[in-house]
Amino acid sequence: MGYPPQAMMDHAAFIWSAYAVALLGLGGLVVASLLARRKVRRELGARGLERRR
Repeated sequence: MGYPPQAMMDHAAFIWSAYAVALLGLGGLVVASLLARRKVRRELGARGLERRR
């Protein structure tokens, strides 16, 4: 009986694919929020409402 047990190895494809789906989902949310932020900042700049740093 080695480590990891065969029962764990049988589920490896499911586990790694779940990690990949979660990573893609989170990455997509990051990209979408950055694009939305850029759009809002551009619109505020066009109206002269941008915040000075």
